[in-house]
Amino acid sequence: MSAEIAKQRIGFLGGGAMAQALATGLVRAGVPVRQLLASDPEPARREALAASPGVRAVWDNAEVVEASDAVVLAVKPGVVGPALRALERLPAAARLRPLWISIAAGVALSSLEDSLARGARIVRAMPNTPALVGAGATALVANAATGEADRGLARALFESVGIVWEAPAEDLLDAVTGLSGSGPAYVCVFLEALGDAGVRMGLPREAAYALSFQTVLGTARLALETGRHPAALRDQVTSPGGTTIAGLERLEAGGLRAAVHAAVAAATERSRELGKKR
Repeated sequence: MSAEIAKQRIGFLGGGAMAQALATGLVRAGVPVRQLLASDPEPARREALAASPGVRAVWDNAEVVEASDAVVLAVKPGVVGPALRALERLPAAARLRPLWISIAAGVALSSLEDSLARGARIVRAMPNTPALVGAGATALVANAATGEADRGLARALFESVGIVWEAPAEDLLDAVTGLSGSGPAYVCVFLEALGDAGVRMGLPREAAYALSFQTVLGTARLALETGRHPAALRDQVTSPGGTTIAGLERLEAGGLRAAVHAAVAAATERSRELGKKR
């Protein structure tokens, strides 16, 4: 993590699960909790943030904006417009000062620019749910007003809960949504199927699921840490005439690869459709 982020005051508009995950990651990475501030209309969410990771949470969004160097817009997409319009009572300078980081799915940079003061520095990000355990995958893109230091701050924030990829164009975030944004659901379906298959072959359910989860986790780590292509790792455990090739033959016959391609394509297209409606 960049040492610079430890000096920043970071605010969150919205105190849901992703805001809590990011705040926890920042604290774990060394950002003093006193430099974090959140707002949420729900008392239960404010209490949850105060309990863990100990972030002070208030009701008023304007208080967060005025007190922060960077503001994470962590509300549902349909709430973005009303939340930002409510800040119009603040002077334009107060709305221009912080770096804005939006994690609202499908809300374009142009829409955010229209709702904020002209010249606002904005980063749009697409994290995913494994950020809740510090293993997220986030893609981000910045508008023209945003400088390298701002982008570095945004990268450092999301690196506190996983890996980050800076997209060269905003329209690629729809594909990111279809791949890593929706991807945890695809992986969960595979985990469930793999575990159930083990149960069907006679394994105790607890053992089948534990072995399935660790196998997927370990294989992903192996790919990340060795940098080897998945095909090379697959070949490493695929002996001629052996058990693995027999299983792979059935996966191919069942259309697993084609189904994954179709799932990512469908989710990407749906993300584009939703973005056009906003």
